[in-house]
Amino acid sequence: MSIETEARAASGWQRPAPTRRERLVDIAVAAGLYVAAVLSQQLYRVAGVYDDAANAVLTFALLAVAVLPLAVRRTHPVVAALAVSAGFIASGSLQVPELLIVNITLFMAVYSVGAWVSRRSLAIGVRAVIVIVMAAWLMIAIFQSATDPDALDGFSRAGAFSPLLAYMLIQVLINLLYFTGAWWFGDRAFASARQRWDLEQRTAELERERERTAAQAVALDRVRIARELHDAVAHHVSVIGIQAGAARTVLTRDPDAASAALQTIEETSRETIRELHDMLSTLRDPEPGDTGDTARGLEHVPELVAASTEAGVPTSYRVVGEVQPVPAIASVNLYRIAQEALTNVRKHAGPDATADVRVRYGADHVELEVANTGGPAVRRLPGGLGQLGMRERVAASGGTLELGPRSRGGYLVRARIPLRAEASA
Repeated sequence: MSIETEARAASGWQRPAPTRRERLVDIAVAAGLYVAAVLSQQLYRVAGVYDDAANAVLTFALLAVAVLPLAVRRTHPVVAALAVSAGFIASGSLQVPELLIVNITLFMAVYSVGAWVSRRSLAIGVRAVIVIVMAAWLMIAIFQSATDPDALDGFSRAGAFSPLLAYMLIQVLINLLYFTGAWWFGDRAFASARQRWDLEQRTAELERERERTAAQAVALDRVRIARELHDAVAHHVSVIGIQAGAARTVLTRDPDAASAALQTIEETSRETIRELHDMLSTLRDPEPGDTGDTARGLEHVPELVAASTEAGVPTSYRVVGEVQPVPAIASVNLYRIAQEALTNVRKHAGPDATADVRVRYGADHVELEVANTGGPAVRRLPGGLGQLGMRERVAASGGTLELGPRSRGGYLVRARIPLRAEASA
């Protein structure tokens, strides 16, 4: 990207004000250059640079104008550049015997306008005025030297391309490179400052995004834990509650049935403890992308069907189509959906309800369907977690979920997950 393009891109950007340390550095540099200029002019005076050199008081005053404004070159770059330029011209016109430091300070002043003025049109205008004035002053000095027979008498004027002409062309070339360098380096410094600012902003934004991502990850983990607890514990507790009620009812008249119900309660309690233990183990030492070595999937749906039948809800099971490998996450999600759906049947469908579970394998998808007779089998209370958990699981696997009452009575839960999309994910 060119300097002009970068300047246009940065036109709406305000460069931050210099720090206290930078301002102190500028003051120290200006003071040091002024001392150097005083010493330099004394050396030039001894060397006899000018025959009619300015007196010491005027020299010190003009050097102060040409050097000391650099103390504010970052806070007030335009004022500093104009003051240094005026001091430079005055010291040259009045023959102040100093030809080194004032050239350095003028370069720094022009550079500072390009580097620190945020209004780029103002920066271009101020530098253009300085360059034009300096060029005009140089042309006048060259014309006076060319027409004055006593000036530069050490150079021959003979020939079309005389030594005097060569010397003057050298002066033009030096000044051209001098002001071009000051202009270019100033623009380069401004563009670099803008790039550093952009980088700092992007770094800060990335840090904020990292914090948001971490917070979202914690929230997602909390949701996942809540969903697992709801799906696993609610299912088993509902079985325990139903069997406990049945045992209490037949305890006196049918001890064998009560014993069978208590045995189911014992087995279900152990299963609940095992799932909670697995879940806690996963939370203590999670592996990326791991669903747990003992995580249950579609292959364990027949166990849910058997448990539902034992709990008093006759449930049938059928597999349709050619069985295909199902990714672990999708398999676990479908198992939990079936578990939640059968739990809701036992809770809400009534004592005479039946259920039917079907797993259909297509060319590029797998579908779980849980239908029941009797009343609705999905919570309708505001804020219920059953439907929310199902929708979250299906969405996590890129599938669709259908919930609703059937026209012939009962309720239908149908989850469809694309196998190819899940595998790609």
